[in-house]
Amino acid sequence: MRSIWNGAISFGLVSIPIKLFNATESHSISFRQIHTEDGGRVRYRKVCELDGEELDASEIGKAYEDADGSLVPITDDDLAALPLPTARTIEIVAFVPADSIDPLQIDTAYYLSASGVPAAKPYTLLREALKRSRKVAVAKFALRGRERLGMLRVVDDVIAMHGLLWPDEIRAPEGVAPDSAVKIRDAELDLADALMDTLGEVDVDSLHDDYREAVESLIASKAGGALPPAEAPEAKGGGKVIDLMAALEKSVRAAKEARGEEAAEPAEVTELKPRKTAARKPAPAKKTTTKTTSAKAATNSTSKASAAKKSAASPKASAAGAKKSTATTAKKTAKKAAPRKRASA
Repeated sequence: MRSIWNGAISFGLVSIPIKLFNATESHSISFRQIHTEDGGRVRYRKVCELDGEELDASEIGKAYEDADGSLVPITDDDLAALPLPTARTIEIVAFVPADSIDPLQIDTAYYLSASGVPAAKPYTLLREALKRSRKVAVAKFALRGRERLGMLRVVDDVIAMHGLLWPDEIRAPEGVAPDSAVKIRDAELDLADALMDTLGEVDVDSLHDDYREAVESLIASKAGGALPPAEAPEAKGGGKVIDLMAALEKSVRAAKEARGEEAAEPAEVTELKPRKTAARKPAPAKKTTTKTTSAKAATNSTSKASAAKKSAASPKASAAGAKKSTATTAKKTAKKAAPRKRASA
């Protein structure tokens, strides 16, 4: 590895010459920009605004742009001459428990190597002191034009340093938490704890970047003239509203089966049925109509039977009625014809 910075660790009155190395590297696949019409490469050229000439890296310096737009040139020598103890020194300011460092502050990681044979003993002393104290060192250092915070800890037999963001560089999580109040039952927490215990630990070295492998496979396929790989099937159960307790129970059972353990009790996921629109009941009028129709039919039948019975008895009734009518008429006629008697004087 090639060192990116040379300096010293200031440990009280002890100075430890060190070299700084990048501890990480990116394996992400980078793409180039092309003209989609003809596939030509798109490049960015660094051109001076005053004379229009294209410049290479050796001709480019740095400057600070003032509020009025004017540029103040700043050279590397200007930065190196700053009256700061951290210009070429990693100055340890305190030793604290590792859990007192907010993980949100942790930034780029570096390896620190003893520079030369004389630095080996003080380097080893600091390393063993960190191991025995089970603490980390908080330090200040200057790198790439700015002063930074650092955290020194032991990784195997090497002192590693993590760059730390300043506390005022961490944003407050305002408006991020759910707005609505959510109540979690103890039974749900118990199942979540059981799931966490069942999943257990993982060997980080066994994890790998599936996305990068898929992109590499795509590139290899297209470079060889083959068709790109088929799309991955969608994850099962996506978008479904399920019962949380049942989902937790099934997750615990699946995790135990994956670890070769038998689940204590089988769990089934019960999907919450979507709300159904209430079906309209048959209008009461239809039922009434049916009953009314039946009643009318029965009434009509009775009426027809009565009419038939009356029709059968109608000759006798007609004769009796005619005789009665004749007698009444004769009686009225005789009464009118009889003379009224006058009373004597």
